[in-house]
Amino acid sequence: MYSETVTKLINQFEKLPGIGHKTAVRLAFYILESPKSVAEEMSKVFLDAKEKVKFCSECFNITENDPCDICSSNKRDESIICVVENVKDVVAMEKTHEYKGKYHVLHGSISPMNNVSAADIKIKELLERLKDDVIKEVILATNPTVEGEATAMYISRLIKPLGINVTRIAHGIPVGGDLEYTDEITLIKALEGRRKM
Repeated sequence: MYSETVTKLINQFEKLPGIGHKTAVRLAFYILESPKSVAEEMSKVFLDAKEKVKFCSECFNITENDPCDICSSNKRDESIICVVENVKDVVAMEKTHEYKGKYHVLHGSISPMNNVSAADIKIKELLERLKDDVIKEVILATNPTVEGEATAMYISRLIKPLGINVTRIAHGIPVGGDLEYTDEITLIKALEGRRKM
């Protein structure tokens, strides 16, 4: 239906997460109908991002400076590390303006179904960081999925013998949620994570 070049453009957009065929076609025609300068600027931004953005050598967050701004800040509590699955989780935690410690990004979770083992994510690097006597607490903030829970349990078992306090973020009913629409697992987690008032 489309020329070979247009089809290739559509196919490239379809490779992006969350982009289906119809959206890919709309994006392709947006590029085709825009001035050439728009495509040139987008290309430049994509290439700049690939060249300049890297992983922090300490926490594995994305950064343009190594170490990243969080790791190099003297205003962060160095005795606490919050372990998250991916970079977007760091952004979510930072939006709260409540957490003042440092991070460790795993870049995934243990998932035998997807052939992802503990060796495929940044667990070994986390254990290296814990050799420093400064760390007093590790907060496991992996997602409340089967894979996230398995990863948290695995890491917890590795850290506890080191004498470091291991905590897990609470999971439960979201603010504004109704009990009648909440699944059983979420309700169980909410009960487990209850606190004194």
